[in-house]
Amino acid sequence: MGYTFDFSVIWNNIGLFAAGAFVTIRLSLIAIAFGLIVGIVGALFRTSSNRLLNWLAIAYVEAIRNTPFLIQLFFIFFGLPNLGIKLTAEQAAILSLAVNFGAYSTEIVRAGVESIHKGQVEAGLALGFKPLSVFRYIVLTPALSNIYPALVGQIILAVLFTSVVSQIAAEDLTFAGDYLNSRTFRSFEIYFTISLIYLAIVWLIKGLTYTIEKRFFEFAKYRR
Repeated sequence: MGYTFDFSVIWNNIGLFAAGAFVTIRLSLIAIAFGLIVGIVGALFRTSSNRLLNWLAIAYVEAIRNTPFLIQLFFIFFGLPNLGIKLTAEQAAILSLAVNFGAYSTEIVRAGVESIHKGQVEAGLALGFKPLSVFRYIVLTPALSNIYPALVGQIILAVLFTSVVSQIAAEDLTFAGDYLNSRTFRSFEIYFTISLIYLAIVWLIKGLTYTIEKRFFEFAKYRR
């Protein structure tokens, strides 16, 4: 084979990888938080009897789900400045990830909301609950319990999508790897290490989401 492995480039630049991983996690958490809010609002629009709101939600979901994420990222970072909207690389990355995650989570949350029997909603209203309380306690919480595995899967995809934001010079983990590779040309060692770090991040998220499921949604399984 003739190739000599040299992982000293990793140990000598461990701080660079740590900083990139931190940016990746930060971008992911912020984007997912905003994207989930968008998804909940989008699901409300999708299940609304108002045709305009329903149409807007459908148009949004179809536009995002049927175009590449990279194009969405470039449109926000390179296209919006032509309209006078200038964003930093990290701001554009967060907005792109949130918009993308919001579209997919809209359909996931909608499926969860529609899985709740209308009789439960009517019973809540009959007992004097306000519409917002009915949505929060009778619809949203059980719905999230129903679609939690699908939502977790989409969260993991959103984290992996962050690797694309290096294309606009957002200093995430992949950007750190590309930067180091351009100076050391130790591609195998660098991208092998990055793969392991992404794997560790995903495992961490899976562990966290499993804990959340046990803590907040386990009770719903016994109620069904």
